[in-house]
Amino acid sequence: MHTLFEKHNDPNIKHDIRFHSLRADCENCFGLCCVALPFAASADFAIDKDGGTPCKNLKLDFRCGIHKNLREKGFKGCTVFECFGAGQKVSQVTFEGVDWKESTDTKKKMFAVFPIMQQLHEMLSYLTEALKLEATHSIHSELRRALDELERLSQLSPDFLLELNVPSHRTNVNELLLQTSELVWMESRRQRKGSQKNKRINHRSAILMGANLKGVDFRGANLRGAYLIAANLRGADLRAADLIGADLRDADLSGADLTGSIFLTQVQINSAKGDARTKLPRMLTRPAHWSN
Repeated sequence: MHTLFEKHNDPNIKHDIRFHSLRADCENCFGLCCVALPFAASADFAIDKDGGTPCKNLKLDFRCGIHKNLREKGFKGCTVFECFGAGQKVSQVTFEGVDWKESTDTKKKMFAVFPIMQQLHEMLSYLTEALKLEATHSIHSELRRALDELERLSQLSPDFLLELNVPSHRTNVNELLLQTSELVWMESRRQRKGSQKNKRINHRSAILMGANLKGVDFRGANLRGAYLIAANLRGADLRAADLIGADLRDADLSGADLTGSIFLTQVQINSAKGDARTKLPRMLTRPAHWSN
């Protein structure tokens, strides 16, 4: 994937290739999310499983035995998980294709490195998106430096990865993402010349669980970390809204317009409800469980 990226000079092609490398590729992963991570019996998982223990549905070839029927079998949580490409990176790059069954030491290190890589790749995903935006032109050099540094860190050996101060890097990246959010808002406001809405809607970390927000104009809104669980967002206008970390579990996005929304992930979309009228950012896909 890295070689393919280097072959292209078109920035749009480069962006798409990089973005796809930050999405899960289960064919090239050793089933790390099915083994390394714990889960508890709940509405999302049918059973309890300890971290480091293979899920009972994991086959010898590291594939899921019930992949096509996860929701029906009570494993909805698996359908909304996204490792941001950390699984294949750890499997094929960090450990050079040596799987966790090889030795106890490999197993221990691989499972410890996986969540660290997941965080690095999540940040890489956000920075990649920010660099694609015309509104962030004034901070492209800063975004590029941060992205290149994270790329370098993601290539480190297991021992060095285990020593990383991830919260420190996350703090630095978050400052750039906040700047990105403001720049996108200002661009959105400029495009709405004559609009009465001169102030940005700020629902950062707001508790909006089950709220009736049908048809609300959230263009350019700050919804970072908002709790929108089971909220009614049918027909809402979420263009250019900042949705980083927003909890959209079971939120109804039927007919909503999320075009141009920023930092929205496939995980968030997978956890929500929607239909054929829901408009999504170009790089996200409509979940199979959504209604037609």
